[in-house]
Amino acid sequence: MNQVRTDVLVLGSGIAGLTFALRCSEWADVVIVTKKDRSESNTNYAQGGIASVLDAEDDFRLHIQDTLEAGDGLCHPDVVEAVVTEGPGLVQRLMDLGVEFSRDNSGHLALGREGGHSRRRIVHARDQTGREIETALLAAVAARPNIRLFEDHVAVDLLVESRLLSLGRPPAGGERCWGAYVLDARTGEIHPFVSAVTCLATGGCGKVYRFTSNPDIATGDGLAMAYRAGATVGNLEFVQFHPTCLYHAEARSFLISEAVRGEGAQLKTLDGSTFMSRYHPLGDLAPRDTVARSIDMEMKTRGEPHVLLDARHLGGERLVSRFPHIVETCRRFGIDPVTMPIPVVPAAHYMCGGVVSDIHGATDIGRLLAIGEVAMTGLHGANRLASNSLLEALVFGERASKTARGLLEQARVPRPLPWVAPTGTERKEKVIVDHNWSSVRGVMWDYVGIVRSDERLASALERVTLIRNDVERFYRRFTVDTDLIELRNITLIAELIIRSAQARRESRGLHYNQNCPEKDDERFLRDTLISAGRPVSFGSPVAGLAGSGSSRG
Repeated sequence: MNQVRTDVLVLGSGIAGLTFALRCSEWADVVIVTKKDRSESNTNYAQGGIASVLDAEDDFRLHIQDTLEAGDGLCHPDVVEAVVTEGPGLVQRLMDLGVEFSRDNSGHLALGREGGHSRRRIVHARDQTGREIETALLAAVAARPNIRLFEDHVAVDLLVESRLLSLGRPPAGGERCWGAYVLDARTGEIHPFVSAVTCLATGGCGKVYRFTSNPDIATGDGLAMAYRAGATVGNLEFVQFHPTCLYHAEARSFLISEAVRGEGAQLKTLDGSTFMSRYHPLGDLAPRDTVARSIDMEMKTRGEPHVLLDARHLGGERLVSRFPHIVETCRRFGIDPVTMPIPVVPAAHYMCGGVVSDIHGATDIGRLLAIGEVAMTGLHGANRLASNSLLEALVFGERASKTARGLLEQARVPRPLPWVAPTGTERKEKVIVDHNWSSVRGVMWDYVGIVRSDERLASALERVTLIRNDVERFYRRFTVDTDLIELRNITLIAELIIRSAQARRESRGLHYNQNCPEKDDERFLRDTLISAGRPVSFGSPVAGLAGSGSSRG
């Protein structure tokens, strides 16, 4: 097989991967692999913005406290402090690259406020922040001759030393990663991409669920590959559901930014009654897990298919100026937010868990880094604070680049290793993939959604395990394509989410089990950990709300 060799291999082209690649390109050759075209990522769909302390009336201490409270006891305070305090400088770096954030009439940054934040601190580019950032980062990447970007290429599995040498166990000194097998989706050929450092920046896994705000690429590929390679993954039971996705038969995964509620829009039932004040003191600005559960409860209690988000009182000029993309999209589906409420439902949005990585982006597999949504850094705990995700991507893209530089100084070129074809050769029937794809996503939505129970989780595990066993047989028999790779990955991620949810015998943050509705700090103020071939376990006690940060001044 033809090999692609490089110093640094980046899997994913969102804000985390591009930030990391740009920094690494200052002293190394870099290859970026992306599943579709270069701009297709969760970053590109991010409407809200970046949470950062950029106003004199705000300070680091408040942002840290807001993050810890949203995380419901499981945030790692050292990580929270590092991310919050390093954020403003990295936001400035984006502006230096040409990102044009929205400004007020006086020329200052127009800062928004979203659920869980005690101050206005969301820097945004109207309601298309992700697209603005992605455009600037891709332009910077294109200007770097030592970055090669492979579009329509799909990572299949990681090249880990134990498998390449057929050891059956990690070699002395621990497992190490030397790149990945990558499918060229245009030709159907698989090639080894060999690297001294590999960075997972593959994003989330929203497509595990039937309804999601994520693009089609979000199938948990990096998370699944890392788990199969032997990496520890954690906190997968904490799946964040965005409370407000557009409810329309022809609308596909279009979310209505939380910033709309931040500007004063209200959630209402179909008869026009407000309800969020009955569930949380912050009302419509409550953290996302509370808002999503509250909507779910209202829908189920009333037997209604959706709720309403009413922004009419904000005024047409303000709505169109602040949220032009949202207004335009809604109007395309016959809904004018200026004159009518927007029908909305919750949808799977963000994975707070992921591949366990340290404060420098390193995993427990040598030479394998993980950053962005695919990683579990300890920032989000049991529930992500709104607009902290792009912030995390920036900070860990920067931090992980320093880790990569140190690894390259130790060994710049991987030694020769034997390559083994990773897939079967028979031609598959597409109906097999399509049926199992729909089945696993339906099971996850019905049984492992916003509200869970012991019975639902047990049924889900039984059904998903059967599907996963079938899919593994397909994978060994059939010629691999993108559909089969993604099906293999979402079935694995589904099983890991269920097993994590079953192990956590409490309700905390985004995980709510009707059979154990209370928090249990004594037993479960800990991260949920899983690695291949081992049962679910729990880490050391997390400091939770302990810890504080210095103020901005």
